[in-house]
Amino acid sequence: MNSRERVLAAINLEKPDRVPTDIWATGEVWEKLRLHFGADADLYSILHIDGIANLTPKYVGPPLPEMPEGETVNYWGLRHRTMDYGTGVYMEQYFYPLAKAKTIADVEQYQWPSADWFDYKEMIPRAKAAREKQAVMAGYMAPFYYHNLLRGLAQSLMDPYDDAELTHHIIKRISDFFYEYHLRIFETCGGLIDVSQVTDDFGSQTGLLISLETFRTLYRPQMQRFIDLCHSFGIKVFHHDDGAIRPLLPDLVEMGIDILNPIQHQCPGMEMEGLKRDFGQDICFHGAIDNQEILPFGSPEEVRAEVRHAIDALASDGTGYILAPCHNIQAVTSVESVIAMYDEAHNYGKL
Repeated sequence: MNSRERVLAAINLEKPDRVPTDIWATGEVWEKLRLHFGADADLYSILHIDGIANLTPKYVGPPLPEMPEGETVNYWGLRHRTMDYGTGVYMEQYFYPLAKAKTIADVEQYQWPSADWFDYKEMIPRAKAAREKQAVMAGYMAPFYYHNLLRGLAQSLMDPYDDAELTHHIIKRISDFFYEYHLRIFETCGGLIDVSQVTDDFGSQTGLLISLETFRTLYRPQMQRFIDLCHSFGIKVFHHDDGAIRPLLPDLVEMGIDILNPIQHQCPGMEMEGLKRDFGQDICFHGAIDNQEILPFGSPEEVRAEVRHAIDALASDGTGYILAPCHNIQAVTSVESVIAMYDEAHNYGKL
């Protein structure tokens, strides 16, 4: 099998020739790998990483404001600045466009993004080229996360209790843009997209950030629209959700997600064997290699043991698992640990 066939087999709960692999990593990790293997090295080939190609349409909308050095702004008006923490550099958001909105009229003063601001046709040749080797992902629909980004996390968590009408309006405005934007992608690319993200961040290290009632009332209806849209085009749904989200999983599976990421199995309720037992007949798992302790601070042999544990648990029936880190591999992770992860996956993951 090639990488595309291997990944799609796992997603479709069919048996691949080996457990497929993917990678998420910070820029510092990529730089360390290039220094180790050479600037022109084919890291995916060397490390036996299958990967999933991720495409977005080109932005052709209104010119974005000029920003000071070290700062960025995107078409949502979200502003970030570079923060160097000594062990890694991150773009941290500092401006929330709807933070001060009090009324629906205030919300309508904001320049909502338009699906007309993108060139979708230019995705077609890139998608065709990517499909030669990899599964192709396009799209990112996350109503709760964008509610957080536009209002600020604290305010977005209080919104449902402070003003339910305003909250519904904000979420619907976010979701209407997502729906039209992704409809245009899927229609234009005509069967070239394999996977799209209907995703969010409902979990903390110990439990859900919101109640199930709030999820079902405010966010589930919009996410269901997105899932149904994807499935109407034959596109699989990838759902990313950090943390301890076990109480949410029956809803998500019922709604029709196809792939669950990142499987933070150190969090309560997220034990891999239990997830596979309860949901493995319905969904494919993606991730699971611990990125908080094992990858950054464990020895290469501990990393290899983590890989074997994940494969034994999540590919126990020979399918339904794409091995990857639980999130971006962090700058403090050694090259030796990254090599150990993918080497062990390549050798131990042969099915």
